[in-house]
Amino acid sequence: RLGYTAKFSDGSIPNKVNLQASLQNPSFDPGRTQSLPWQGIMAGVGWNSEKIPGGIKSIAQLFSPKNKGKVVVLSEMRDTMGLILLHLGIDPSKDFTEDQFMKGIDFLAKQIKDGIVIGVKGNEYTQDLRDGNVWAVVGWSGDMFQLKAESEGKFDFAIAEEGGMIANDNLMIPATATNNAAVEKLINYYYDPVIAAKVAAFVNYVCPVVGAQEEMAKFDAELAKSEFIFPTAKTNSQLKIFRALTAAEETKFQTAFQSVAGNA
Repeated sequence: RLGYTAKFSDGSIPNKVNLQASLQNPSFDPGRTQSLPWQGIMAGVGWNSEKIPGGIKSIAQLFSPKNKGKVVVLSEMRDTMGLILLHLGIDPSKDFTEDQFMKGIDFLAKQIKDGIVIGVKGNEYTQDLRDGNVWAVVGWSGDMFQLKAESEGKFDFAIAEEGGMIANDNLMIPATATNNAAVEKLINYYYDPVIAAKVAAFVNYVCPVVGAQEEMAKFDAELAKSEFIFPTAKTNSQLKIFRALTAAEETKFQTAFQSVAGNA
């Protein structure tokens, strides 16, 4: 939007064809002409299986009065509000209106006022789960992968029936760069499924490269089955990328969210 990044040269990243179909046309960069995902992170629902044995299937269930005083949501506006909009039947990846967004803000405000949500936090929610102060969260897949592994399954994570959010760190070239060809060569390297599999095995975040799962299976068959790293086709179809906001929307929406979050 601000012109800080350069477009890729035509044909300079042949491995771009390996990008997951669901990530190929975000509203902020249709056709991925100047960005490619590095790794992704899903925002969904996480829970303590000892406190909620049946798990959480929906966003409505997350905010159930049964969980009063035991729910924390993320301080990342796009993730928390994205899930709330989905719960209200509004697609956060499409051209929702300001009124629709504010309906989501009102919903969050009510959950906080009613005492169901007790915190709006960043990664600190993981410690709340460990300490038992919180039973259920709007959380990130990478965090929950680590929690589940270290607790032998005490904690779990899922994409709710209404859907979930996905965001990516993106590989881009600054507009002032002087050696774009070298950067494009490096990006192409990371989009080789063999290399992408090694990266994903190390970082445990969502891999955007088609073919990496099969490559990972050659050296870690169990990890290659992880939906935290390789979501199924069904899960991918449920994941939304929060739409691009105008500068005015960014300011207005963030201000509204922070105002409500401050009451938690």
